[in-house]
Amino acid sequence: MGHLISFSDRVAGALFGMFIGDALAMPVHWYYNTQALQRDYGEVTDYCKPRNPHPDSILWRSSYIPASTTSDILHDQAQYWGQRGIHYHQFLQAGENTLNVKLAGEVLDLLQGEKSYDAEVWLDRLIAFMTTPGTHKDTYVEEYLRHFFTNYGNGMAPLQCGRTDEKHIGGLTQMLPVAIRLAESADDAQTTALQHLALTHGGSVMEQGGNLVASIILDVLHDRSLADAISHNCSECTYGFAKHPLESLLHYPDQVVVGRHFSSACYMEHALPAILYLAVKYPENPERGLIANTMCGGDNAGRGAILGALLGAENGIQGWPQRWLKGLLQPPLIEQLS
Repeated sequence: MGHLISFSDRVAGALFGMFIGDALAMPVHWYYNTQALQRDYGEVTDYCKPRNPHPDSILWRSSYIPASTTSDILHDQAQYWGQRGIHYHQFLQAGENTLNVKLAGEVLDLLQGEKSYDAEVWLDRLIAFMTTPGTHKDTYVEEYLRHFFTNYGNGMAPLQCGRTDEKHIGGLTQMLPVAIRLAESADDAQTTALQHLALTHGGSVMEQGGNLVASIILDVLHDRSLADAISHNCSECTYGFAKHPLESLLHYPDQVVVGRHFSSACYMEHALPAILYLAVKYPENPERGLIANTMCGGDNAGRGAILGALLGAENGIQGWPQRWLKGLLQPPLIEQLS
């Protein structure tokens, strides 16, 4: 059936999949104890609101002190940092996205308004969004943003503020809107997406992982099957995270593969093969794939955004349940679905 899905439907499916995968996992994000996840929320098949306390929250040991008044990015959420049991996304509503995917939405909006990509224009928009109170309601701000704005507050030029040793899967959510939106020209899309990634997530691990994911999704958007795209691009990647025998893991329970064989944490060397495993297992059942990812806990929102994009590219917009499409509070802006 793959040849019946138009390019624009695949693009829409991928973009909606990003937002859906993140929003579905949001209330149980960073639950490492999957028994506690099941106890507190049951099987997560629909969007729901997060609740305090979060038993696995480590927000109490996270910190951010602005280097200057120009680098305050916590605003009124700062009062919750240092407290135990605080849910990372405590003020978000059912169907709402985490800060990472809200920023991905800002990238998408910028691309659709400008029709082309300019790194400095994006960084100006990122700085304005993060330093303006009230642009979002998320309590947690990831380490890459804290690093960026510490440098910015100390007077560094925005193009120089990003980390050069990043290794967190969430960074790929910043790259995907660029790759997907510019996908008509696959080579340009890949180059620009990797340049965008490096602004906040520099380093060889992110470059290799970003290159792999961009190659896979661009292949699928241009009608290569997801399974074939994963197999082909992993065979050409030299990094260890692309060399796992995924097919041999398919008969194990998902929470054994993602949680024991691979850590459910946010680090690329485990999170990326976990995503590829779920993509290989559920290429024709995107709904089940995102539910399975959510129930594996850990950085399920970070994984979910990328897995959702891959499954959405494979199945198109029609692959997603209507309740998920309609339940997103801020769905991605799509110019046309024809």
